[in-house]
Amino acid sequence: MQLISGRSVVVSNKKMTFWEKIYLPAVLNGMRITFSHLFRKKATIRYPEVKREFAEIYRGQHVLKRDEEGRERCTACGLCAVACPAEAITMIAAERKPGEESLYREEKYASVYEINMLRCIFCGLCEEACPKEAIFLTKRIVPSDFERDGFIYGKDKLVEPLDPLKRIDVSKRETKEVLEFKKDKSKRHNQ
Repeated sequence: MQLISGRSVVVSNKKMTFWEKIYLPAVLNGMRITFSHLFRKKATIRYPEVKREFAEIYRGQHVLKRDEEGRERCTACGLCAVACPAEAITMIAAERKPGEESLYREEKYASVYEINMLRCIFCGLCEEACPKEAIFLTKRIVPSDFERDGFIYGKDKLVEPLDPLKRIDVSKRETKEVLEFKKDKSKRHNQ
C-alpha cells in the first residue's frame, strides 16, 4: 500500500484463528468491562432530587443591579456590548426626563437592554467591562425552553426587583482589587 506522501506502509494480512473468527473472546472481554462499570461510583447525579452545588463564582443568568436608593446603575455606555465576544448584548440609550431622578442614576440610561441568551457564552467580560458595576452574572441557571423567542432577555427579566429583600447578592464576585478601589473616596465613581 502506498500513501499520498509517497511512503509505503507494510500491511499485515495475518490469518485469524478459530477463536478470533467466532468473536467469543472479544464479546466476553466487552461484557467484563461493562460489568466492572456497574459497581463503580456513579459520575452523574439524579437532578430533580439532588441539586449540584455551584461555586460562588459560577457564571449564570445576568442581572442589572440597582444602587442603594433603587435607581438603575446602567448608563448605556455600551462597554459591555463592545466587550462581548459573542455580540449578544444590544441596547438603546435615552435621556432622563425631569422627574425620573428616582428611577435612573445618571442623565443617560438604557431604555432598551437585551441579551440574547442563545448567543451568550457566559464569559463574564461584560461584568468586567462595566464601569458602573451595573451588570453581574449570578448563580441562577438560565431555564431551558423549546421556543427561541423566550431567550431574548430584556429589562423585564434582567433588572433586579425594587424590594431590598429580593436583591441579589453579588459581593462574592467582587475581587480584592475592586473592594480596595471602592474604598477610595477620591474617585468620582465612589462618591
